[in-house]
Amino acid sequence: MSQQQAPSEQQLERWRRYLANERSEAEVYKTLAARQKNPEDREILTKIAEAESRHQQYWRDKLGDQLGSPRKADFNTRALGFLAKIFGSVFTLALMQSAESRSPYLADDDASDQLAMDEQVHAEVVRGLATRSRERMSGTFRAAVFGVNDGLVSNLALVLGVLGSGVGSTVVLITGVSGLLAGALSMGAGEFISVKSQNELLGASTPQTSSSAMAANVDVEANELALVFRARGMSESEAQHKADQLFAKISQDAESHGATAVEDDEFGQVKTPGGAWEAAISSFFFFAGGALLPILPFIFGASTSLGAVIAVVLVSLALLITGGVTGILSGKPPAWRAVRQLLIGLGAAGATYVLGLAFGGIVG
Repeated sequence: MSQQQAPSEQQLERWRRYLANERSEAEVYKTLAARQKNPEDREILTKIAEAESRHQQYWRDKLGDQLGSPRKADFNTRALGFLAKIFGSVFTLALMQSAESRSPYLADDDASDQLAMDEQVHAEVVRGLATRSRERMSGTFRAAVFGVNDGLVSNLALVLGVLGSGVGSTVVLITGVSGLLAGALSMGAGEFISVKSQNELLGASTPQTSSSAMAANVDVEANELALVFRARGMSESEAQHKADQLFAKISQDAESHGATAVEDDEFGQVKTPGGAWEAAISSFFFFAGGALLPILPFIFGASTSLGAVIAVVLVSLALLITGGVTGILSGKPPAWRAVRQLLIGLGAAGATYVLGLAFGGIVG
């Protein structure tokens, strides 16, 4: 009978790193759980933290008396802990979703099948929580990210296009301010019309009479009420079952209290996107905030060449930030999204600059 081969030093070091990461991840989930207002989300995150504790025990058992001194977790894992304390759930959950999906256990024979499967399950749980957090996230915040980005790209392109034509810094400033105001007003007006029209459309689609009121006060049968549910998207069997349930509830309440006490059904309840004026005002200021950066150096009297360099640097940094935030909100690694945002924004601005050069050459 052959003896089990002793683990190599490389294996031991990898196990110690896994143990440190599991400790750090458990703390991340505990921190997130403590910050949750929703009891269900808090319970789910607490249970994931407990599962991470079981994973710690697995690696402690593997290491045995070769546990060694405590190791630091990987930088990414420690960064997640920092984000959990500072920003709370939505950003950290989105990053945790990506981290859990890339678990090294799937390709490591030293990790048990149960451990690898746990990580896959955790990835799906975190994905669900992150999705719920995104849904609860204020639409104003999302509008801020995209509104600022639009202002950055469009006004930088305008400023560089005018610079390419060979005009002075004063003309560039006037053009940039005009672009800021025109773009912000256009965004605000467009958002107002969009939200107002959507609210009106949804209002026209919202049922004006509750199904419980129809069943209680109108001489209809269950099969007729079922037609209402079918028109709202239910299958025939689901609609009939819902109508039968509603009639049975009304009959029971009538016998017990002499009146109906049935809440309105959940079908047909349409969520409106919010106030049109709020959306318009927020879009105006978000766009204006982004569009302000490319003209800042010219406001402070910079020359055309120096102002162009400063404007490109400022906008590049802002594009990296907005791209990274967009990546986090979509549950994807933020680095590539940040670079993609930068390349697209500078590409658009560069194309406009070339057109400005060509136009300036023709006019000159």
